[in-house]
Amino acid sequence: MTIPEIPTVFLKPSTCLADPYPSPTIIPKHTIASDSADYESELAIVLGREAKNVSEADALDYVLGYTASNDISSRASQFAQTQWCYSKGFDGACPIGPVLVSKRLVPDVGKLRLRGLKNGKVVQDSGLTDLIFSVEQIVSFLSQGTTLPKGTVIITGTPAGVGFAHKPQELLHDGDEFVVEIQPHIGSLYNVMQNEK
Repeated sequence: MTIPEIPTVFLKPSTCLADPYPSPTIIPKHTIASDSADYESELAIVLGREAKNVSEADALDYVLGYTASNDISSRASQFAQTQWCYSKGFDGACPIGPVLVSKRLVPDVGKLRLRGLKNGKVVQDSGLTDLIFSVEQIVSFLSQGTTLPKGTVIITGTPAGVGFAHKPQELLHDGDEFVVEIQPHIGSLYNVMQNEK
């Protein structure tokens, strides 16, 4: 994809939020039918106070901390539409955790390394210096004209290596294990996929 000049934005409903293992990560029936469930290892920003019209210079004052996230997506639905809310908005499609790390422990997000592992195989591996937009730019941009409530979770985008792009593809299926690992400090978000009954 072409690198955007401004952040690409979509909303996930609160019903997307999900726990790490041992809670299962559900693949919806419509996504099973299209065999298009995919992972996206991402850094998540959690806001500690309400933010509106925040400058980039002040943006970190609104950040409580960071955690790991998996932006689980239905690729068939995503590529069939111009808006991504539906394809990324199903129940449990945003597992986060298992810890929230204070921004004081992570003064430079660019020094973090993010990896995605599917069934123990590394499928994504990137330093967060590769973020197209910095944490400050993302928080500031999203707050322009829009009130971001305290507790808002912002996921920052995924590096190369999503399952759909692999040859052969590395899509998610029932029983697959997926780990989003962010080192140092943040650790590993572990999920086990389960088909919706």
